[in-house]
Amino acid sequence: MARRAFFSFHHSGDVWRAGQVRNCWVTQDREDAGFWDSAAWESVKKKDIPTVQKWIDEQMTGTSVTVVLIGAETSTRPHVSYEIKESHRLSKGMLGIYVYPTYDWANDDGRKNIGDWIEAAAKKAGR
Repeated sequence: MARRAFFSFHHSGDVWRAGQVRNCWVTQDREDAGFWDSAAWESVKKKDIPTVQKWIDEQMTGTSVTVVLIGAETSTRPHVSYEIKESHRLSKGMLGIYVYPTYDWANDDGRKNIGDWIEAAAKKAGR
């Protein structure tokens, strides 16, 4: 059975990468994907804080897990903080997924590969 999940992320900074994760089910049915996400976050952009928090509360209703899509600035976003606190208060399952490349210096042979990592990041940013 597919679970209903709430996705928490830095909307303006990571929307494209978050969209890839949130929409990965489109090539299969939702049962096979294992999750259901139907939040229309676009509808509350640029609203006041109480309005956004009310929307978050409504979107979390019926979900069993919050997935935090971790980008470079996710931890600084006030709505993400609210979503994590509410998920904890409501005893939802939680997990984090990195939506930007990360490397382990030792395990990924950083001394040898850092140049390639930098080049890949520049290309990904269109530089």
